[in-house]
Amino acid sequence: MTIVDFTPTEQLKPFIKTYRIIESEDELVNRVLPGTALTIAFRCKGNVNYIKGNNHDSLPVSAISGIRKSARLIGYSKNTTTVVVHFNEVGAKAFFKEPLHELFEESVSLDNFFPQQKIAIIEELLAEAKTNNQRIAVIEQFLLSGLHDYKPDALITAAIAIIQSKKGIIKIKDLADALFISQDAFEKRFRKTIGSSPKQFCYVVRIKSIIDQKQNSQNLIELAFDAGYFDQSHFNKDFKLFTGQTPSEFFKFPSFW
Repeated sequence: MTIVDFTPTEQLKPFIKTYRIIESEDELVNRVLPGTALTIAFRCKGNVNYIKGNNHDSLPVSAISGIRKSARLIGYSKNTTTVVVHFNEVGAKAFFKEPLHELFEESVSLDNFFPQQKIAIIEELLAEAKTNNQRIAVIEQFLLSGLHDYKPDALITAAIAIIQSKKGIIKIKDLADALFISQDAFEKRFRKTIGSSPKQFCYVVRIKSIIDQKQNSQNLIELAFDAGYFDQSHFNKDFKLFTGQTPSEFFKFPSFW
C-alpha cells in the first residue's frame, strides 16, 4: 500500500486538513480508526469493500462518512486508487447545510448531498486522471464549486480546542459553563456543526490520545488511569469498541491509519 498526503490550497485550508491518496498493488485489508471529523472518499479505480464479519459490502464510488466511535475494516482489491478528503473538525459545515449529526456512524453515497449528474462527472474525471496532481485538481475544483459563504462557529471552534487540550477528559457541563452557554443549547449546536455529540467527540479524542501516547512507549494502564478509567474492564471494553481489538492484540501488530 502506498499512502501520499497532499496539502489543500490556501482557499480550502480553513476547511480541509489533508487529501490522502491510497494506492494498493495487491489485495489488502486496512483498519480505519475513528477520527474527529467527516471524510469523503472517491474511488478512482479498483474496488473497495467494507468488511463486517463474513460480509463484504462494496462501498459507493463516492462516499461520505460521518464521525464514528468504532473501527472499520476496509478491503482494497488489486490496483485500487482512492482519494480521501479529511475535513477539519468544523470544516465540513462549509459544504453541507444539512445537520451533520445525521451522518454519525454512517457512510452513504455522496449523491445524497450533491446532484447525481455532478457526482457522475467528477467520478469520470477521476477515472481519466493519470497523475495524483490531476486527481487533486479535480477534487479541489469540486469542493470549491460546493463551498458556500460560511464562517466557522467561533464558540464550537473554542470548544474543540478545549477538548483537545484536555485530551477528551472534561465534563460537558463544565465545558458549556466555560463557554457561557447552557448545556442543552451547546449540545445541539455542537451536534449540528461537528456531526456528533460532545460526549461522543470526547470519547474519540480520549482513546486516540491514549493510543498516541502508548506508541511513545508509555505504560497503558497508567495512561488509562490518567484518562479517567478506574475500571480496567471498562477501559478494555471501550478500547475494543474503538479499535476492534484488545489492547494486547492491537499493539502487537499496530496496522491502521
